[in-house]
Amino acid sequence: MSSTGGVSTGVRQLRLALLGPLQGWRGGIPLELGPVREQALLAALLLRPGVTASRQQLLDGVWGTEQPGTGAKVIPVYVHRLRRCLDGPGNGPAESVIVTDRGGYRFVPRDVWVDAARMEEFAAEASSARGCGDLDTAVDAWSKALELFRGEPLAGIPGPFAQGERLRLTEYRLALLQDKLGCELRLGRHAAAVGELFALTEAHPYHEALAALLIRALYVGNRQADALDVYAKVRRRLVRDQGAEPGPELRQTHEAVLRRDDALLFGTAARQQSRPAPARPPAGRRNRPERPVRNELPVGVGNFTGRDRELALLGASGADPDGVTVRAVDGMAGVGKTALVVHAARTVRQRYPDGALFVDLHGYREDRGTPGPQRVLRRLLRAVGADEGEDSEDLDELAASWRTATAALRLLLVLDDAAGAEQVRPLLPAGPGSILLVTSRQRLTGLDVDRRISLAPLDLDDAVGLLSRIVGGSGSAHEHGAIRRLAGLCDQLPLALRIAGARLQNRPLWAWESLAARLADDERRLGELSVEDRSVEAAFQLSYDQLPAVEQRAFRALGLSPTVELDALTLAAMLDWTRPDAERVLGSLVDASLVQQVAADRYRLHDLVAVYARRVAAGFPGEVAAVRDGVFRLYVSAARRSSDWGPSAFPTGPAPGTAPFADWEEATNWLDAVGGELVDVVGHAVDVGKLDEACWITEGLFDYLTRQGRFHECRTALETVLPLVPAVTDRRMVSELRTCMGMMYGLQGRYEQAHPLLTEALEISRRAGDLLEQARALGNLGTFANLQGRVAESMEFFAEVAGIVGKLDDEWLTAVVTATVGDMHHQLGEHERAYECYTEAIVLAERVDSPRLLGKTLLRLGCLQLDRGRPLDAAGTLHRAADLAIRLADVPLYATVLGRLGTAAACLGNVAQAAEFGSRARGVLSGRTGGTSEMVRSEMVRTRMVWNNVAAEDLAGSREFFERSVALPDAAPNRARISHFLDDIRRQRQWDGTDF
Repeated sequence: MSSTGGVSTGVRQLRLALLGPLQGWRGGIPLELGPVREQALLAALLLRPGVTASRQQLLDGVWGTEQPGTGAKVIPVYVHRLRRCLDGPGNGPAESVIVTDRGGYRFVPRDVWVDAARMEEFAAEASSARGCGDLDTAVDAWSKALELFRGEPLAGIPGPFAQGERLRLTEYRLALLQDKLGCELRLGRHAAAVGELFALTEAHPYHEALAALLIRALYVGNRQADALDVYAKVRRRLVRDQGAEPGPELRQTHEAVLRRDDALLFGTAARQQSRPAPARPPAGRRNRPERPVRNELPVGVGNFTGRDRELALLGASGADPDGVTVRAVDGMAGVGKTALVVHAARTVRQRYPDGALFVDLHGYREDRGTPGPQRVLRRLLRAVGADEGEDSEDLDELAASWRTATAALRLLLVLDDAAGAEQVRPLLPAGPGSILLVTSRQRLTGLDVDRRISLAPLDLDDAVGLLSRIVGGSGSAHEHGAIRRLAGLCDQLPLALRIAGARLQNRPLWAWESLAARLADDERRLGELSVEDRSVEAAFQLSYDQLPAVEQRAFRALGLSPTVELDALTLAAMLDWTRPDAERVLGSLVDASLVQQVAADRYRLHDLVAVYARRVAAGFPGEVAAVRDGVFRLYVSAARRSSDWGPSAFPTGPAPGTAPFADWEEATNWLDAVGGELVDVVGHAVDVGKLDEACWITEGLFDYLTRQGRFHECRTALETVLPLVPAVTDRRMVSELRTCMGMMYGLQGRYEQAHPLLTEALEISRRAGDLLEQARALGNLGTFANLQGRVAESMEFFAEVAGIVGKLDDEWLTAVVTATVGDMHHQLGEHERAYECYTEAIVLAERVDSPRLLGKTLLRLGCLQLDRGRPLDAAGTLHRAADLAIRLADVPLYATVLGRLGTAAACLGNVAQAAEFGSRARGVLSGRTGGTSEMVRSEMVRTRMVWNNVAAEDLAGSREFFERSVALPDAAPNRARISHFLDDIRRQRQWDGTDF
């Protein structure tokens, strides 16, 4: 989370505070964060920075079991209002601090100052300083962290999530106080600590750790009697109220005060310094002098860069004084695990007076076999000067000897490159206060650890810094740009950066640019990242070779993914597996540090690993073909299932029964998770020669993309495939993709570009005898002619569509035409006929599961009910339409429904509610788009005839557009002509034997 040390880094900076009542400011001006439920949703996002929370998670966290009647549909409304409040002036959705991601929402800190994040930074700084022995700095950092609390965290915020976080943050504050006061005692500041500790123990009467601190503070201030009195009071309280004696820490503190034993009172180090020498050498050392304390840590790697957070975690105090602390670092090959752990170990070396040992377990070395645990234990026993049991071959006996030898020692042990947890467990020392740091490419889930760090490549700035220090240079802007590009091409992987740096040391700038050009070629990249005995590809090869065959196959398939990120369903489609099998294998690959898990069900390969996976996959050409067939079939299924066009809209391509999605919403959510990579899927299909699949995916995505206003992506996909249709096997695509391009231009109000494309598509489909494609082209020509005011001409097109629909027996098309005819009856004042059309269209839309068509038709019916003086009926109908609009994320539909709900409320005499609906409608539009975006402009044009001119904010229900269309010089004949066409359509409609 981004934060700053001061109050603000700029007059426009956004600041948010949770460590008290939830508050926000922009440039010092307080923000109105809305009602408490809205604040609770904001808190749920702020306290999970960078983590996507699903709508259901947010709903459960804010409302718990007492959820609103609209369910998760209320979440987008709250998010919209929060964006309006938090985002800076002129910021669009792409710059928002709350982004929509994979069907949920995620808080992106950007340059936002958040007190909870700043508190954690101060706490980490304090822990690191204490670990280095700088107690003054540690106390100062803890004090700054504590100053950020302004009372009870999240005061007054409702919901289970806020309650849990309130308790966590309150306990965290108490822990910070303990750490600060403990350091102050070690610095001799007992007088200042006593008063604060008395207040804390009164507020927390059963908190034994605080009582122990108070006893120590009183004792240091020569108040032994007061210290003993504190113990007596706490013990009486515990026994009386909880029926329990004090724990070990408090009892030990009491005993130390009674004995006046400073070593016992203030820790292991003091105790070891004061203990007398043994009367006789311990077993195993009788015939040799006292061993010197060993420091086997390797020399630290040069130019060590970044990793501040990881170093703070590894070096943090808080180790168990009565047990052994284990901290594990895992990560992909070449990510810098050994360098990090050695650097951390050298930093904390002085805390471990009995030595620092280092063992390379060679878990992933091709040139060295993995040493057996017996061999490692014998080496460790010799390192601590213990001979007993050294010659044994029995693993259990050697492990027991190791535990005996280390029972009285406080050691730092580093185990590097472990193959698995079973290799580590026998090597655990036994001395209280000892620490084990272990690295592995595997996530050592079978090992109980205090802290587990999964190491990622360096961030770009740190990678640039490392490479710059290795290669030297003048530091010019041109040079910096070249280094930055090289760092990105090395995937910010420390091994790759060091290899590239070694090749470029003392070379001229042109050599850097030449290497960058070679690295940009995937075929050459891995080969270029090799120098002497160091090779990125060889490091990856060792990890791959140790995988079981089934995981190797999955790894090769992942390299063929058309997107950077993917989920278990994608892998299952690639390999024709079940989803649970795919999830299990992905989990194993994550544990092996070959795959990165970026969210609950989203995975990716790092760039260099993906290059390696593709190279390995190339050796299995039959497997490559099957994987590509599976993944593109999945995308065709998702795109078609998410479309609102109805099940018979896609007569060619994969059979609909193969779709793995239960309904349109599931398919839509899956596509939402893919996000901006959908166009890349189309391009990838073209690149690998899957032209039919590229066209089918583009066709299926058309409705999904346009209803979200993603016209640029839609146009890019169409422009990618349209030039290739002469080579496509599915000849329907020749007319269909032209129809899609024409529709897209029409939705944007670019009728001059739409008309020739739709006309050409109509001619092609007529020559091919394709009735479905003819109906689609004609329907769009009719719609756009109507929107241009050519109402009578549009009726000619609709009449021809009606004749075709009668031959197709297509319920979706029937519903579309029925609703369109209902519009015309409605606008001519023929309300009974309009009502019949709308109700029939609603039944058909529900039958074919077409939520968008259903929502728009419900809106039309609600408008008709208002015109007929039935506002109560209209309100019920319009609320159904609003629910669908929210599920569809259809902003213009939602805004228009809100406006019509305002009209219904006004008709029912509820003026305040009417004003609220109108304000919400305008807010939805302005909050999403700023009122000028391509989405709003095009959606308004598309829906203007039926949705009563939202752009002019006339949400009271005028039919100005239609009136303007028919108010020609001969208005009555024009109306008569429209009625004539409606009669023609009624006569042509033979498919179910009923009239409109």
